[in-house]
Amino acid sequence: MPLLRLPGLIDPHVHLREPGLTHKEDLFSGTCAALAGGFTTILDMPNSRPPTSTPERLEEKARLAAAKAVCDVGFFVGATNDTPPEVAATAGPQACGLKIYVSETFGSLRIAELGTLAGYFAAWRGPGPIAVHAEDMMLATCLALAELYDQRLHVVHVSLASEIALIRRAKARGVRVTCEVTPHHLYLTEADAARLGAFGQMRPALATEADRQALWDHLDSIDCIATDHAPHTAAEKEGENPPPGVPGLETSLPLMLLVVAGGRLTLDDLVAKMHTNPRRIYGLPEQPDTYIEVDADARYDFPAQGWLTRPGWSPFAGMPARGRVLRVVLRGREVFRDGRVLAGPGAGRVVAPTP
Repeated sequence: MPLLRLPGLIDPHVHLREPGLTHKEDLFSGTCAALAGGFTTILDMPNSRPPTSTPERLEEKARLAAAKAVCDVGFFVGATNDTPPEVAATAGPQACGLKIYVSETFGSLRIAELGTLAGYFAAWRGPGPIAVHAEDMMLATCLALAELYDQRLHVVHVSLASEIALIRRAKARGVRVTCEVTPHHLYLTEADAARLGAFGQMRPALATEADRQALWDHLDSIDCIATDHAPHTAAEKEGENPPPGVPGLETSLPLMLLVVAGGRLTLDDLVAKMHTNPRRIYGLPEQPDTYIEVDADARYDFPAQGWLTRPGWSPFAGMPARGRVLRVVLRGREVFRDGRVLAGPGAGRVVAPTP
């Protein structure tokens, strides 16, 4: 493949850790890592401290981003057991979606009671979708609630064969459901988790080879590639109670270009899953005169160090990579070139769905 010019990529699932956890990442370091990975828009999850669960907290996070981000950022509002669903719903016009954790997660946002969960499905008015962390049997519950309340549902980080089978069946029945997969669930399995130790610990956990193969076999049913960029410091990972999650913004595109080179996806498929579909699902505004330039023929192994993400490590270190982001142009301005971020804090914009 020659030098590629692609539209600015969109990652609909990142954790920028601000406010409250900025020793792991913040809005500046995380958006720098995004540009290095070819992403010009990223959507940030609500499990910061405090969680982004009210319109006021959403506004505060947007204020921080306006001062610090170097690419465009959108924010989810999160469902909690302490915030009435009707209050969270009032943040809808400013939020890219409502995030509900119904399976175990890092943080305190898990919704474990059916009445509360149904209340959020009943109250949400968008315009963004409801995005759920719903593993195994909880996925069936969320699919049923989406159908009962006629909600658009987006299933994050699908990892099991049983989950993609349910989603395929729901789509065939006309349920308004979309989904995403992470590169780490496409590339790694429970065998890698044993090899990586705490550095391979994540949620959902890495699954079996059969589960991984099912994701590859049904890529046509997967709408988005999302990193679930969830940075933690190496010291935390090496501690007594290592938190789950791995960084991924700078490795996603080279991993997916390997897939294109191997013939499992076309370049058009990659653009659809990493730009067009996320933009459509979340109703994001266009970015005029925005593109990335990629040396698609670059072949190398991922390094152990040298990342722009604050933790400075990757579970893919030593694994083959294909393609290197050379240049990023955002709204006509060169913001990244040859490994260096050229944009200053505040160059990015806060984005929300267009009704």
